[in-house]
Order: sequence, then structure tokens, then C-alpha cells
Amino acid sequence: MHPRTLLKLVPAVAGLAFSFAVWAAPPADLDAHVNAVIREQGVPGMAVTIVEQGKVVHAKGYGVRRLGSNEPVDADTIFPTGSTGKAITTAALAVLVDEGKIGWDDKVIDHMPGFQMYDAWVTREMTIRDLLVHRSGLGLGAGDLMFVPRSSLSRAETVRRLRYIKPATSFRSGYAYDNLLYAVAGQLIEDVSGQDWETFVRERVLKPAGMRTSTTRDADRFATANRVQPHARMDGGFRGVGKQEVLDERQSLGANASPAGGVSSSANDFGRWLSIQLAHGALPEGGRLFSEDASREMWTPQVLMPIDAYPAPIAEATPQFSAYALGWDVRDYRGVKILEHGGAVFGVQTLVVLIPDKQVGFSLQINSEDGVVLRGLGYELLDHYLGAPHRDWVGDFAAYKKSRVQGALDFLAKSKAEKKPSRPSMPLGGYAGKFADPWYGPIDIREEKGRLRLDFKQTPNMVGTLEHWQYDTFIVRWDDRTAEPAYVSFGIDADGKVDRIKMKAVSPIADFSWDYHDLLFTPQAGK
Repeated sequence: MHPRTLLKLVPAVAGLAFSFAVWAAPPADLDAHVNAVIREQGVPGMAVTIVEQGKVVHAKGYGVRRLGSNEPVDADTIFPTGSTGKAITTAALAVLVDEGKIGWDDKVIDHMPGFQMYDAWVTREMTIRDLLVHRSGLGLGAGDLMFVPRSSLSRAETVRRLRYIKPATSFRSGYAYDNLLYAVAGQLIEDVSGQDWETFVRERVLKPAGMRTSTTRDADRFATANRVQPHARMDGGFRGVGKQEVLDERQSLGANASPAGGVSSSANDFGRWLSIQLAHGALPEGGRLFSEDASREMWTPQVLMPIDAYPAPIAEATPQFSAYALGWDVRDYRGVKILEHGGAVFGVQTLVVLIPDKQVGFSLQINSEDGVVLRGLGYELLDHYLGAPHRDWVGDFAAYKKSRVQGALDFLAKSKAEKKPSRPSMPLGGYAGKFADPWYGPIDIREEKGRLRLDFKQTPNMVGTLEHWQYDTFIVRWDDRTAEPAYVSFGIDADGKVDRIKMKAVSPIADFSWDYHDLLFTPQAGK
């Protein structure tokens, strides 16, 4: 059964000088529709914020904070917001730019002399702007395992290890999304201001913006009673399939990468943030968070993003142009420029959208990983404000996801059927030892009660059992079921000893942040 229409356009016409604007209120049946969608898609809770012409016209929660609980989501319930916080880190830099302490095109090494990329020339040429626009030459998600799913590394040590990550392409030659250079931006804020990213963002961005419930530290989020719990589908063959489960909220991303996505916010706070963005940095009560010049820089496209045509039934969502600005995606939809950014932290997802020409913005937050709700409702709201006919985008995205998941299940079944009958080439103890990757660091493989156990030493509680797959390849099944299983392939030298270990995710649709494929472990000295 399809949910009720979200699109009941309520137009009015207002003449301003020589122009006319069409004004639209939020969809008349928004509450009923959101409640129907989250019920049908199995999302425990959601928050929706809409801003029109500088005014918050809708900020409301739906559903519950945690499955099995009656505690409702309301407009002050905080959700981790993931990578939508990249725009907040950019705003923090804008504050420093406005104060004349940095410039967007300053060389990073002029403010962080110890900063170093793999290539010496890139190190010398990297600017603050380069940190924010995904054109560094790093591969997609490179180095994310330094903070996914959690980490014991400091931010400074994480930044130091960037020098060991080999580039995938030449500098400024193209787009590949990364998180670690936002960690560098956070460290730069600390080096320039004397305050760590968490404190500076709280004191110089969130508080002046009137975002009173938002947090930058996990400890402050956990101390907030009115917060959501994360959920994911874990029991259907791989992550994203099966029944919804409550996750351990303390298994969140490492704080070393918080500048890439460590802010938690509520519907009411997003109302403030959207209003300030649409006002180009002006505060609703007067004064400014950042200058109009800074706003222009934030929204100006910097690097083209590749466009892969979406398949049916969501083909119409394919943009004609797509680019990345400073913490924002910039693209078109139905001939109108859209700024947006998605965000995901384990078990929670967020979408933020601005329609500058209409002076409209909205945010959608869910405490699950069922992104079809975010994308579907996002396009339904876009159609509403652009005056387009109604379409069941949630249903279309659900159909697309079902097809994609089935393709992944078929791939895994085929892989299992084609697996060659074989045995390991050595006794299990021959694979044990201490190994290290240049940028991730050490792992430990030991034989324990007739099985091999793998320990990612700098990722707390990331320990698992190696199950033989074929030849000298095993699959690691982590004790923490929320971590993606991975193939672990051992290379054996002429003396019959392990001389390298490579990995890759088992699931063909695993999130790119599980960048096992970028790892190359070799024996540590004294093994």
C-alpha cells in the first residue's frame, strides 16, 4: 500500500517590485504521511525541520527514540548528524577567515608546519580550501579505518599518519570523497585558535547560532537524556538486511574524526542552522555568524563530481550537473540549483537540503540506516516546493534498494557456490604473528583453542575469528556483529612464511568507509 500523498501545494502570489514569487506552505498532510512512511518502512523515529523565507515553519519529531520504548522523538531530541557536520566545520573555519587569522587559499603547512601528505609537492601545495573539497588525490574513503568503527588514536596522530597513505590519483585531478582531511581541518582550527575543534565549534558556532541542544562531544551527547538510540538491520545475511535491532550507541565513530561528522543536533537546532545558511550567515536576531563573503565561498562549486545515471525507478533523480563546494554538494533538480549533504553515523542518518532560489531549506533525521525514507521524503518535499506533480519517491527508492540488496545477496550466493574445495597451505600457527600497515598500524593474529583470532589493535573491541574460505584466504567474523566481515588473504614467501596480508569487504555493497582494500600488512620486525 502506498503512503498518502505528500504534495498538496498551497500557492499564493505576492508581488515584489518587478518580480513575483510563489509561496508554498508545508504539505498539509505532512504529519500523517511521515507517520505512515516510518511505520511502513520500519524506521523507529524521525525528526523533520522546514524553513521558509527565514522562518521555521515546521520542527517536529515522530516515532520513538528506541525500539521497545515509548519515549517519543520531539523537536529537541538530538541525533548524531554525520557528514552534514562538514558544513559546520567549514563555518568554524569561516569565523577564522573573517577574523583574518587564516585565508581559504593559505597553504596548510603555513599554519601546521608538521602536516605531511605522501607526496612532498602535494604537501607544499595543499591549501585550506583543498582540505574541504575532496580533490586531494586520496582514494574514496582512504584511511577511514583509522576511525571506523571507533579508534584509540588522537586527532594529531591521525593527521600524522596521512603521510603514509598513497594517493589514488594526481592532486586536484578529480573528486573522491574523504573524511580524513576534515580531521586535518579540525586540527588546524586547534592550532590556529588554541581551542580544540570541539570547544571552538561549541563556543564560536553552535552557541552564537542559538543551537542550544547540539553537542560536539560524545560525553555531552550521552549526558543528554533526550537523544535517540541507533538501529540497524543485522540478521539477513549482511548489514542492511533483516529485522531492525538496537545498536550500542557507545560503539560510535572515533572522536579523532569528529570534524568530519561529530555534531549531534535536534530539529529545533536545524531550524536555526537552515535559517542562518539561507540568510548567508546573518543571525535571525541580528548580527552575523559569518560574513556574506564567506557564505559565497561555501556555496561556490569547486570540483566536479562524477554523475552515474540512476537506474529505474529513480532515474529522474539523476542530476545534469553535480559539484562539491565547501562542505556542500551543489546540483540541479528540475532545473533548480540545490545544495545538500547527507550524513551517516552507525545506526543514524541525516539529510540537509537548501533551495536558495525559493528561500526554503529542510532537514530529515532518522535513528536507523533505512535511507530510502530520507531520500524518498527529500524528493517529495523538493517536488512540493518546486510545484511538481506528486510522486511516491519513498516507494521508488524502496524498490531500488530491494533490487540492489537482492543483487548483493545473489553475488554472495554465487561466490559461495564457486568457492574451491581447498585447505590452508600451512598449519594455523603458521599464519599467526604481529603485522602492521603503514597508516593503520598494528594487528595481531594468534592461534587460540584451534582457531585463528584477529585483533585490530588500535580499534577497541575489533576482534574476530578467522574462518577458512579457500586456499590461503579466510573470512574474519568480528565479535562485534556491526563490523563488516572481510576476506583476509595471506601471501606466502618462498620460505613458507607470511610476507603480506591483504583484505577486502565481503559484502559488495559495504559502506566505502570499510576501506580494508587499502591495507597492506607486513610482518613486524622481531615477529
